[in-house]
Amino acid sequence: MNETMVCVVGNVATQPVFRETAAGPSARFRLAVTQRYWDREKNSWRDGHTNFFTVWANRALAANVQASVSLGEPLVVRGRLKVRSEQRDGQSWTGADIEASAIGHDLARGTAAFRRLLRGDPASDQPSDQPSEQSSPRTSGTSARPEPSWETAPTDLAQPMAQTDEAARQQEPALVV
Repeated sequence: MNETMVCVVGNVATQPVFRETAAGPSARFRLAVTQRYWDREKNSWRDGHTNFFTVWANRALAANVQASVSLGEPLVVRGRLKVRSEQRDGQSWTGADIEASAIGHDLARGTAAFRRLLRGDPASDQPSDQPSEQSSPRTSGTSARPEPSWETAPTDLAQPMAQTDEAARQQEPALVV
């Protein structure tokens, strides 16, 4: 069966609601997507029609939505579009839902700090860059190699870029493949 996959960019219109269900965690929120266009007569940008989507997230995505998404934040949502029609109190209603497969902050409108969670421990909110008391299969055993550090130390923005790049190269260990 063909599915309608969409990618929408908008703002969180309602505070995300998180629920633990028998099928696993679930989260939902409304996303407002407003068309913007250039008005040549007024020589400025104008807002057009706003579409509202109910975004549904399940399992690990739902838990990450609960920890990361707040009212008013700009998001990019990718997922399966489902349009539903129903009768309520004698009136016909149509709504659009997105069953999300990926959700992220819109970095064209701000910054974000990503923290990877440890795999295999769904209850863990501990970022993977901090040591864990449990040994993961990835790091246990004698043949495992340590992950290289891809992070660079924060730098002073007043320094010239060439000096910053050179300092970063000196701080990072060489990657041996």
